[in-house]
Amino acid sequence: MKKQLIASITSLAILSATPFNVLATDSWKNVNVNETNVEQGGSLFNSENYDFVKYSHIEKKLQQVAKESKRVTYEKSTYTSSKGEPMYVVTISNPDAKGKFGYYKGLRKKMLKSPEKAQDFIDKHPDLKVPVMINGSIHGTEFIGTDAVLQLIERFATQNDQETNAILEDHILIFNVVANPDGRIDATRFNGNGIDLNRDFITQSQAETKHTVDLITEWNPMVFLDLHGYVKGYGGPSKPGLIEPCTPPHNPNYEYDLFSKWSLDQAKSMESEIVSQRDHYENTNTSTSKVDYQNMEGTYIPLRDDTAGWDDYPPIFTPMYAMYHGAYGYTLEAPTNDWDGVKWTYDAVMGALKFSSNNKTDMVKDQIEIFKRGVNFDHPFHQEGFFPKAYILPENDLDNSTLQKAVKHLLDNDIEVTEAKKEFSYNGKTYQGGSYIVWLDQAKAGLANTMLWDGENITEDTPAMYDISAWSLPELWGFEAVEVNAKDSFSVKTSKVTAIQTKGTLNGNGPYLIPNSSVQSVSLANQLINKGFSLNRDNDGNFYVSADAKSELSNLLTKVDVTVDTKIIPNDAQKVGRQVVTILRDGGMNKSQSHSGTHLALKRLGFIVEERTPREIAENGIGDTDVFIYNGTSRLISYQNSNANKEFGLENVAQYEKFKKHINEFVDNSGKFVALGAGGSQAATQLGLTSIVTKTGGSSSNGIVKVDYKDSPFTAGYQQNDLGFVYYPAWYSNVGSAEVLANYEATEDFFAAGHWKDYQQAQGQPVMVKDENVLLVGMEPGFRDHTDFLFRIISNAVYSK
Repeated sequence: MKKQLIASITSLAILSATPFNVLATDSWKNVNVNETNVEQGGSLFNSENYDFVKYSHIEKKLQQVAKESKRVTYEKSTYTSSKGEPMYVVTISNPDAKGKFGYYKGLRKKMLKSPEKAQDFIDKHPDLKVPVMINGSIHGTEFIGTDAVLQLIERFATQNDQETNAILEDHILIFNVVANPDGRIDATRFNGNGIDLNRDFITQSQAETKHTVDLITEWNPMVFLDLHGYVKGYGGPSKPGLIEPCTPPHNPNYEYDLFSKWSLDQAKSMESEIVSQRDHYENTNTSTSKVDYQNMEGTYIPLRDDTAGWDDYPPIFTPMYAMYHGAYGYTLEAPTNDWDGVKWTYDAVMGALKFSSNNKTDMVKDQIEIFKRGVNFDHPFHQEGFFPKAYILPENDLDNSTLQKAVKHLLDNDIEVTEAKKEFSYNGKTYQGGSYIVWLDQAKAGLANTMLWDGENITEDTPAMYDISAWSLPELWGFEAVEVNAKDSFSVKTSKVTAIQTKGTLNGNGPYLIPNSSVQSVSLANQLINKGFSLNRDNDGNFYVSADAKSELSNLLTKVDVTVDTKIIPNDAQKVGRQVVTILRDGGMNKSQSHSGTHLALKRLGFIVEERTPREIAENGIGDTDVFIYNGTSRLISYQNSNANKEFGLENVAQYEKFKKHINEFVDNSGKFVALGAGGSQAATQLGLTSIVTKTGGSSSNGIVKVDYKDSPFTAGYQQNDLGFVYYPAWYSNVGSAEVLANYEATEDFFAAGHWKDYQQAQGQPVMVKDENVLLVGMEPGFRDHTDFLFRIISNAVYSK
């Protein structure tokens, strides 16, 4: 047993001979689950559980190691987790390099500005240390990642064997020790806001993600290793676990030829290291896990062993995002949640480090080649014209808040943004001075383009996708990005943007019109309502407030770039007050919180939101609320869930009937039921709230769709030939006398970008329907806190009659 092994080892010197034993040293002794009423001891979603190192003991041990080792730099991030927990960074290098981190970071920046000179420098200084970043347990229930990080820190901080010293001679090691503190404490895959952080790297809505992005842009690591679990049998019994690179399709914005030149060989090096250590595994849970470490012959490498299903297409995953910064990025999926799984991860990292030691000079030169291609606007393996010359991001005289968010986002991601010094024209249209321009002759052109392009329909390119396949920031955040064709003559004098100045405009003495133009503008209105001001709302969704709000509006507009003009309040504008909004809480069905994106959208829109679980509603009712929102899996109202999911649904048929009774009474008494997405729509029918039939596409189908919105307060701010986003797409039949508010566009190309098999069946079909007090929306307007452009569908639903 591990406890016996822990007690028996008293010397760190054993590490140099048998690295696995670092797993069980006294210095990393675990907290017993009974010692605290805060930290969870495991997850029902894991088929194995073990005494992993608890979050509450990590800081003290890191401080101790930093105190005892001259190689270690220990820091707390300026960011904390969504629940306020510290995030730790440990950097390890030889003591002679420790004082030169600024020099090394500066050299990395030179790679972006003068890549050819940087390559020449590498030729003259082949002893240069390269940064490798190791990311621990971004999914909280995958405990083995951080435990492996802790063991690696201990080894490289304290040991002096030949192998350790050789790796330190070649590397600076950057450890993001616990990438998801909330998840580790609560034993959840997601963070305290319910967001899967390994899906957040295009959006970067969470503090934990921003912390990791800052580390990546600070160091531009040559290798990025993301430590996960658990994959047991993808490669068959003899190949447990998974090590990337991935199957196709590969995002066309990568310089994939340079990545693939090294990635498969580095993965094989990790595999070889794991297999070479198989005699040192204990097979602790082999009888139940069916993972026989002692007889493994390799691991599953998707690019080598498969053709589809584990792709690196979307830039939402941590390693895939890191690849746009020149890193050789890999996800490592340990087979089991036990000390053998920790050892597997530890060994894989060692294999990666040995490989980069042996090949660092050529690998880093190829990393710089990515930047050189960007700077020179020369992409030899891309179709001519794939990369535009530039993107014009014109200002919006009414509301610049979303554009400013986007520009700040680009700057935070190491993307150069400029602004025009004076008025200019392109393609027959004149743009004012101050318009933003993102030139694509820059080092990280691939990242800039993947953020700003429209995307593509890849339905016919692959049978299946692992996750989303479309994410366009202009289309889903809601700002204009004009593509300048690579062959067009286009010359504009610009200056570099280094910071964004945010301030709105208040014109006149009131009454005032607050436009229904963005998340931020709706939030302005809600903040005034929450402070007690009386507002009216017209059929276009615009808000009106009297002149006595002038002082408060002036204060609020110092933080958001929205123009508020003096306008007479129309006679038909309806008075609106504070709306009480309740959303059905998904506690973690299938390891996710399916309502979390919409919950965050409501909060960003300025609503005060209450979450209630299915069981709370069954036992106590909905409470005093105006609007009830169901966005999530229909399994939330099931009483036949798996053992791991039981606590998140209902207990029995009697409880289901209580839930159904409370919901129906709420709707019968003029309460508004808003069903977002396929799951909520299916639940509405199941609960007897409507006879409308919900049709669905594949559960993993997703993308950007063209939508014809009708003229209605529920669709205010959206036009015919506008856009939406679907994930598990839904549409409706048997609508009868219900009011159809929006349809998928009745054209063959209504599915604009993403992956959706047989999408043609939804062409022209209803996608928003109002059936008395029930609103059905077949899209996902609050998806993962990403789809800002569509958030106003939710606010419209709250305020419209």
